[in-house]
Amino acid sequence: MSTHPAAAEAPLLEVEGLRKYFPVRSGIVTRTVGQVHAVDGVSFSIGSGETLGLVGESGCGKSTAGKAVLKLTEPTAGTIRLRGRDITRLSKAQMRPLRREMQLIFQDPFSSLNPRMTAGAIVREPLWIHGIGTAAQRGERVAEAFSRVGLRPEQASLFPHQFSGGQRQRIGIARALVLGPSLIVCDECVSALDVSIQAQVINLLMDLQEEFDLAFLFIAHDLSVVEHISHRVAVMYLGRIVEVTDRRRLFTSPLHPYTEALLSSVPVPDPGGARRKRLILEGDVPSPISPPSGCHFHPRCPRAMERCRVEAPELHEERPGHFVSCHLHTGGVAPAS
Repeated sequence: MSTHPAAAEAPLLEVEGLRKYFPVRSGIVTRTVGQVHAVDGVSFSIGSGETLGLVGESGCGKSTAGKAVLKLTEPTAGTIRLRGRDITRLSKAQMRPLRREMQLIFQDPFSSLNPRMTAGAIVREPLWIHGIGTAAQRGERVAEAFSRVGLRPEQASLFPHQFSGGQRQRIGIARALVLGPSLIVCDECVSALDVSIQAQVINLLMDLQEEFDLAFLFIAHDLSVVEHISHRVAVMYLGRIVEVTDRRRLFTSPLHPYTEALLSSVPVPDPGGARRKRLILEGDVPSPISPPSGCHFHPRCPRAMERCRVEAPELHEERPGHFVSCHLHTGGVAPAS
């Protein structure tokens, strides 16, 4: 069964069985002695104007998946389709015209900006690289992008160190927006900002999405932010997606034990109201160099059974639009507690 719970129309982005392994080298002759399974068979889709939140613990492979989708790092296996076109094996030269449709907002709003370039030059650079417009037309598009993200056009002559953290991230958004993309990967793009600034940037992204019909792959570990901006949410653990559904169902009726544990760690806004049962996971996250057999989550799962140790569950549709990768929902029986 399809693992794409996207809208009825053809999705903008389709990812099937995406894998990214990094070699582990050792010795004088630097021979390969192992593989880091950073992304291990990930499938999802994103429709035009939709936000898919990608959440999970640090090191689970979220950012690597985002970079592989953009082909900033070459995938080891799998298929990536943009508007139905397979782009997985395209060369850098073949990918260049498609870069206009696929952009990235980085996590750190300072190190992602060239300190030797003015803010205007940073936003103008993608237009120059792609040969778009005359010098005057590029200047107009830069001024328009600055205004759209809440900056004054006259600030284009300033350098990155002359802006606040929130303003620097707005420059990063303007740079991603200036080419008129269809898909933007937001890689922890608000995690380095103060809470009040986070809200401003999130609201800005939502406004831009509505205005330009943008699709977002929103990578984050802050579930409250993901709940606010996402239409659907994919939960990732040790390189694999374990659950995908719409925002409301994920936060009210999760199916996977790992999702339940993540949600139980979210602070409750009203301590005097209903309390959420805290689910504490035992042990540490296994190494991606030698992930566990079967279900990657079974060493820490309080409901694991023998089948989980030997057989990797498939991501399947348990309810309409609700996909989960867990033997508890494929005819398995949990052990008595």
